[in-house]
Amino acid sequence: MSGQPETGPVTGPPDPVRIANLANVLTLLRLVLVPIFLLALFAGDGRQTAFRLVAFVVFAVACITDRLDGLLARNYGMATEFGAFADPIADKTLIGSALIGLSMLHELPWWVTVVILVREVGVTLLRLAVIRRGVIPASMGGKLKTVVQAVAIGLFILPLSGPFIVAASVVMAVAILLTIVTGIDYVASTVREVRRTPGR
Repeated sequence: MSGQPETGPVTGPPDPVRIANLANVLTLLRLVLVPIFLLALFAGDGRQTAFRLVAFVVFAVACITDRLDGLLARNYGMATEFGAFADPIADKTLIGSALIGLSMLHELPWWVTVVILVREVGVTLLRLAVIRRGVIPASMGGKLKTVVQAVAIGLFILPLSGPFIVAASVVMAVAILLTIVTGIDYVASTVREVRRTPGR
């Protein structure tokens, strides 16, 4: 394989460390946290303050693992093809579960869930379709979208009332705007990259 030291023929199985590293473990942990999050979100018909706080904490921890596994993969040589495939799936599973759960509890309009999920799933499929041409890095707008989206969803998970609900709605409106704009930008960037490097 390109980039590996030439030390003779490989006589054993591939080094499992390439897959079983901390970054990938955090990605898998994020998937494991999804059902725990949903159990807490729907406990007591989704109306018990204690369980909603637990759901928020689990969601926040899952979001932190997303940040950590990306840093580890980029800065400590833990990037793998498995991680490139599993990480966006874990992200979208977490975000999708939270959005769908909140819509089922009638705390978030279904159109918001549909708009965000169509963008997220569409961009993920596009990223996987062109991954052999190289990963197109996330723009600053995309990174900001991720943060604002997580904050907005987190605010709706919390048992808020009164003016805090208005604040949560404003943050969600910003998240929706960033979701749409960055989605269009990613598609445009991908098309430009494909045209620039045909057949690679």
